[in-house]
Formats: sequence, structure tokens, C-alpha cells
Amino acid sequence: MNPQPQRFVSRLTRETLALILAGGRGSRLKHLTLWRAKPAVPFGGKFRIIDFPLSNCINSGIRRVGVLTQYKAHSLIQHIQRGWSFLRGEFGEFIELLPAQQRIETSWYAGTADAVYQNIDIIRQHAPEYVLILAGDHIYKMDYGQMIAYHVESGADMTVGCLEVETDVARAFGVMAVDETGRVKEFAEKPENPAPMPGRPGFALASMGIYVFNTTFLFERLIRDADDNRSTHDFGKDIIPGIIDKYRVMAYPFRDEEHDAQAYWRDVGTVDSYWRTNLELIGVTPELNLYDSEWPIWTYQEQWPPAKFVFDDPDRRGMAVDSMVSGGCIISGSTVRHSLLFSDVQVDAGSIVQDSVVLPSVHVGRNCHIEHCVIEKGCEIPEGTEIGLDEQADARNYYISPEGVRVVTPEMLGQVSRYVR
Repeated sequence: MNPQPQRFVSRLTRETLALILAGGRGSRLKHLTLWRAKPAVPFGGKFRIIDFPLSNCINSGIRRVGVLTQYKAHSLIQHIQRGWSFLRGEFGEFIELLPAQQRIETSWYAGTADAVYQNIDIIRQHAPEYVLILAGDHIYKMDYGQMIAYHVESGADMTVGCLEVETDVARAFGVMAVDETGRVKEFAEKPENPAPMPGRPGFALASMGIYVFNTTFLFERLIRDADDNRSTHDFGKDIIPGIIDKYRVMAYPFRDEEHDAQAYWRDVGTVDSYWRTNLELIGVTPELNLYDSEWPIWTYQEQWPPAKFVFDDPDRRGMAVDSMVSGGCIISGSTVRHSLLFSDVQVDAGSIVQDSVVLPSVHVGRNCHIEHCVIEKGCEIPEGTEIGLDEQADARNYYISPEGVRVVTPEMLGQVSRYVR
């Protein structure tokens, strides 16, 4: 059964409760998650990562959403309170924050399934017919209505969103095998040797961490899993492998039907992938279209004035080339090339910023040279600083990723940031 290409906003989405798992630390992002959870990491010049699954819900017609938080959630909670409080409770619409609060167990969330189980009383109160479970830390656009329709039409107990990935990358995912109808027959969480797809050597079918459940079936499986002392209480490790033999678990292929290709999806879980995915956006025709008025990405942003570029002297010209520059930025007699600047960034005279991602409220002093960097929010780069030119010198002061991206934080500069991150 092929998923329908048209928008599918209907009774099905109105009867669905979405739960976004946003409690993960994202330790592979190193210092970028030192003071915030991964879903709260800024992305794309004005957004945070969690804005993408939240926007997908709103654009799909799903207006009942719970966000499950745990690790260093202050900035994430603040962002959702400020930017996502526009739904009307009297119409049965909401985005609820569900922090780890030991509602059922006397422990924090032990796994993805346990996180949902510990909020089972809240899910019961909302009485949805279907529960959509999402990861809060991926970049993509997806009409969840189509997936829910596929789930219902196929008579599934559970449906798993999936995509095709190269086998050497698939080790980081749950990998599945399906029959000709799309039913999942095998599932292995993060296997050492992922099984390739039939007829597609070099590619495996990987779980996106997106699940649709019939609510009564979900409750039954969560309660059974909670009573199993051997379980790690994880959907990929425990729930899915335990049900594929006896129940109907279907795979929903996430594809771009218009171009008959794999749809855009990025896991920005490492410094290198984060840097690369941000800089992809400044291309002439990037795969992820942030200018799409039919599927907008919603967010909270402070009311900054337009970006400003000042001075036009031969030796002091404020300019940005092949770059994205957000509101509140001042490029003062300096040069920005192939870079992405978030809001409220100031680059002073004589400085060069190249191939870099600069997070909000950074001040780059005079005559600096910054290359191949991710600059954390609130950094004050001293006058004359050079980063990205001397690997040995940089290694003494900053984190350097396997692909050579420098991460610079206020702490590395001997500063205490006054900004919530």
C-alpha cells in the first residue's frame, strides 16, 4: 500500500495525540549541549531543532501535543512557553510540557517507552484514538496525516516511519526488514552489521523514531514492558522486537513522492553534521526550503531590527557573500563569507568570518579571522583573535571535531555567559 501524496488533515489528525520525546542530552554535540538539551539547540538562523517536529504537527492538523522533557530543559521550556502558546485550550488545542516528574515510578525517564509510560495517566485523560510518538531532535518536514492514514488503512497495530540510509550509517539506527506489503518482519536496534535492503545493496531500511499506535494497544504494551524487569524500556530495543511476530507492525516509507526520491531528513547529532546541515541552507537551492509558505516552520524570535551592513570604504567594507544573516546583526566594515549568522551578531571592522555558524548574541571584535567554526551563543571574541588557521593552537583552547570544525564557547574564552542557552 502506497501512502497518499495529498495533504491529509481530517478526523484522523483531530483524534491523534502527538508526544515529542525531547529529554535527550545529545552528548555527541559536545559543548553545544553543555547547558541545554539537544532539541533546544539553535538551528537555521532563527529556529531551534524542536521547532521542526512542532511545526510538522501544526501544519499536519495535529493540535494536541505533549513535549516530554528531562535533561537541562530550562531553555527548551522557555522557548516553548514564549513561542508555542498560541493554541486555544477552549477548542481542545494545546502544547503541554511534560517534564520528568516521577508520576508513576520514583525515577527519571529510563528509556523512550518508559517516558511515555510515566505519562500514561495524562494520555488517558486526553483519550486519543491514536498516539503519534516523535523524536524532538531531527530536521525534516513531514505530513503526519499521511502516515496516520496509512496506519489506519493498513489495519496496523503500530506503524514505524522509515527511510533508506547507507549501511555504514545504519549502525546508529533501528534497522528493519519488511515483506512485500510493508509489514515489518525483523527489527534490530543499532546492529553491528545492518542487513541491506533486497535489490538495494549498500542501503538499509532505518527507523526514524516516529511511531503511530492505536492507543489501547500502546497502553497494553507499555504496561507489559513496565512489568518486565529484563527490559530497558525502549521502543527500539524492547517494544518493537517484542511485537512484530504476533501483531501487525507496518513500515511507512518517508519519501518525496513528487520526485520519487528519499525525502529530506537530517540527524544533526554530531558537531560535523550540525555545522554541515546549517551551511547547506545557504546554497542557491538547498534541499530544505525554509522559504516555503505552504509548510512554514514556526518559532519564537525576539523583535530585532533588520540586519545592517555599514561602511563602504576600500579597506573597510561591511558585506556578506553566500551567507544568511539574521535580524539584529551588524556587519561593520567586515566580511562574512559562506556563513550563517543567527540574530544579534556583531562583526567589527577588519574581521573576516568564513565557513562558520555563529549563534545568537555573539560579538566578534576588530581584526579577527574566524574560519570553520561554530561559535556558541554569547561569546565575546577578543580583538585580533584567529581561530581556524592553526590546528595545534586551536586544539589547546577549543574543541575540534573529527572533520576539523572548531567549537568555541564562552567558557573556553574565560567568560561567563549572561544568556540562557
